[in-house]
Amino acid sequence: MCSEDPNRSDRGRSSIVTGTLGMVVDPPPIEMLGPAQAVTLFLILKAFASGTSALTGVEAISNGIPAFREPKSRNAGITLICMSAILGVLLLAITFLAVKIGATPSETETVISQIARTVFNGRSLLYLGTMAATMVILIMAANTSFADFPRLSALLAADGFLPRQFAFKGSRLVFSRGIVALGLIASLLIVIFSASVTALIPLYAIGVFVSFTLSQSGMARRWWKSGHLKPNQEVKERGSTLRRESGWPSKMVVNGFGAGLTAVVALVFASTKFRDGAWIVLILIPLLVMGFSAIHRHYRGLAKRLSLENYAEPPIVTRHRVILAIGGVHQGTLAALRYARALSDDVTAVHVSIDPEEASKLQQRWDWWGKGTRLVILDSPYRLMIEPLLKYIEEISAQRQPNETITIVVPQFVPKSWWANVLHAQTATWLRFALLGRPGIVVTDVPYQVE
Repeated sequence: MCSEDPNRSDRGRSSIVTGTLGMVVDPPPIEMLGPAQAVTLFLILKAFASGTSALTGVEAISNGIPAFREPKSRNAGITLICMSAILGVLLLAITFLAVKIGATPSETETVISQIARTVFNGRSLLYLGTMAATMVILIMAANTSFADFPRLSALLAADGFLPRQFAFKGSRLVFSRGIVALGLIASLLIVIFSASVTALIPLYAIGVFVSFTLSQSGMARRWWKSGHLKPNQEVKERGSTLRRESGWPSKMVVNGFGAGLTAVVALVFASTKFRDGAWIVLILIPLLVMGFSAIHRHYRGLAKRLSLENYAEPPIVTRHRVILAIGGVHQGTLAALRYARALSDDVTAVHVSIDPEEASKLQQRWDWWGKGTRLVILDSPYRLMIEPLLKYIEEISAQRQPNETITIVVPQFVPKSWWANVLHAQTATWLRFALLGRPGIVVTDVPYQVE
C-alpha cells in the first residue's frame, strides 16, 4: 500500500474524537467554474438548488407504492420517513467531515474517497471496502430507475400516452419493454455526455424537480377539491375515490409550499445550468409532451372509430377449420369474424386472458356480438401472449384430418398514419414467423382500415 503522508507516525485509523484526524493529503485541485461571486440571494438560491439535488431519490418510494403490502400508504410512509432520516444523517455527517479535513469537490476524486483515505490513513483494505460499499449503494440507486420507470411507463401506456406494449408484462412478470427502453436511453446519454456527472446532474435535477412541482401541485388541487365536497360525498376519479377529509387546508398548504420550493429549484437550475446542458431538457420536455399527446390522440381516435355504439352489423355471409385470435370485441374483431365465417362454418374464437375480470367482460360482449360462434379463453398465469395460443394451435394441428387446412385469422388495424403502426402489437406477424414451417396451417390477417 502506498503511503499518503510520510510525516504521520500512526498507520491505523484516524478519529476526530481522539484528535488524530488530519487534513486530506494531496486533494484534487479546485475547479473554478467561473469568477468568484458575492454572497447574494441568487447565490444562496443556487447553493440551495445544488443541495436539494443531493436529497432526491426518496421519491422512488412513492413510485413503488403498488409493490408494498397492505396498508400500502402507511408502510410506504414509514419507509419514506426512515429513508429521509438516514439520508439526512449521512448528508450532515459527510458535510461535517468534508469541511473538517478540507475535502475538495472534484470529478477526479470524490469527497467520499477523500474522507475515507484520510480516516484510514491511506488506500488500505478498509478504504477499498468503503469504496466497494459505496459502489454497491450507487448500483442499487441506479436500479431504482429500472424498477420505477417501467411501472410509470406502464401507467402512461394504460392511459394511452405511450405505446400499449409498455403496459404488457413479460414472462418474468416485469415490464420488460420499459426496462429495455430505459437501458437504451441511459446508454445514449452516457455516450453523449461522456459519462460526466457534472454535465448529467442538471438534466436529472430539472426533470426531477419539475415532476415534484407537478405532483405536489396536483396534490394541492386534490386537497382543494376534497375540501369542497359535502360530508359523506364521494367522487370517483380515475384510479382513486375522492372524499372529504379533515385537515385538508393544512395538507393543501404543505403541498402548495412544497410545489413552490421545487419550482424555484427547477428555475434556478434551468437558468444557472442553461449553457451546461440544461437547454436540452427545456427543449426535450415540450417535445415529449407533444409526443405523448399525439399518441393519446391516436388511441382515442381509434377507440372512437372502433366503437360498437350505434353500429349496425351487416348481414353475415356463411361458408375448412378456422381459429380467430381476438384481443377484444370491436369493429375490427367483427370484420375478421365475418371473413372467418365466410371461409367455414367451423370457427373458434380464441382469447388469451391475463386478467380474469377483463376476460369476463369480453365473454359477455362476445355473447352479444359473437353470433353464436364458440369462444375459447386460454388462461395465461405467466402473462404470456403468443405462447398459449401456439400451444392451442399445436393441439388442434395434432388432430388435423388429411387434406384439412387450419386457418388462423387475426384482425389487423390499418391506421391512417403510417407511423402509428408501431403503437400496435403485430400479432399476425409474430404468428406467421412462429408457424411458417408448419404444414397445413395458414395465417392470414384481416386488415381493418381506420379512416
